[in-house]
Amino acid sequence: MDIDRRPFGTRADGRPVERFDFSAGSVAVTVLDHGATLASIMVPDANGDVADITLGFDTIDGWTSDRQFFGSTVGRYANRIANARFPLGEQVIELVPNDGPHQLHGGPGGFDTRAWDAEPFDTTERVGVTFRLVSLDGDQGYPGTVEVSVTYALDRVGGLSIGFAAATDAPTVINLANHVYLDLTGGNGALDHILTLDASHVLEIGEGTIPTGNVLPVANSPFDFTTPTRIGDRLEDPDPQLAMAGGYDHCWVIDGQPGTLRRCAVVAAGGRTLTMETTQPGVQFYSGNAIHGSIGRGGVTYGPRAGFCLETQHFPDSPNHSSFPSTRLDPGDTYHQTTIMRFGTV
Repeated sequence: MDIDRRPFGTRADGRPVERFDFSAGSVAVTVLDHGATLASIMVPDANGDVADITLGFDTIDGWTSDRQFFGSTVGRYANRIANARFPLGEQVIELVPNDGPHQLHGGPGGFDTRAWDAEPFDTTERVGVTFRLVSLDGDQGYPGTVEVSVTYALDRVGGLSIGFAAATDAPTVINLANHVYLDLTGGNGALDHILTLDASHVLEIGEGTIPTGNVLPVANSPFDFTTPTRIGDRLEDPDPQLAMAGGYDHCWVIDGQPGTLRRCAVVAAGGRTLTMETTQPGVQFYSGNAIHGSIGRGGVTYGPRAGFCLETQHFPDSPNHSSFPSTRLDPGDTYHQTTIMRFGTV
């Protein structure tokens, strides 16, 4: 296992961007210090042919100009907060909106836009990079200065872990996630992937695809992926929840105990498989409904459903729903979450 560090262009603010390439087993990964971004995952299919299973760009300009969060770390709060406000103790915290009246993925200056400090490592057990960022009190409206880290690591057999950690000097909320777009076929889009979700419930959404607070059983609905199901099979179902989001853009409640590492998803397509495990309570499955006009690798234009996301995270809008698992972080406590991606062939 080894790691290669090299320049990858310059941000608009003049700060140079670096890319980090590392590999283990049959898996090769590229990450960027801009946005603590997972830029590429190269894996073989059943015939040994290697392809990039992510959507991304040839140059840093794509990542700095396109705010569709391709592979980025999103925060301080991943997903949406309704009306860009939430209660915290006796206060009402007012955030910077960037999705109509709501805030999405941490605001217009969210973590995906930041230059992170990088610490590559290479041990006998793991190789990868830890990215660090200090988010100051008032950043995008959030209280407290928060120190955040994101660690991407490959183990000896090519299992990719994404570990998040954070600490604060004042009460705040936090919800970190990676927003990589996947296509295990290496270019044929999302629809023919066979997906299994270890989730017997899904969050109902309302206006703005924000949870209403209701938790719905997936049985006998197009949201039932408890057995392997083609992503495209039920996208045209007349279910009003699908119509509201233009497809899948919902948070599934992962079965089992939050905080414990457990399987949440299995995907198969293109002779490749992906198994995901996480400590998070939810996974936002987004079928790429609104991907639009991004000029990706090799000059390919990404359109709707060119890829899909499985964003392991806390529930959207949790600070406004006391029945959801809490995302509050207090001084003296440490936020820790882990997701592991394991690759195979079929």
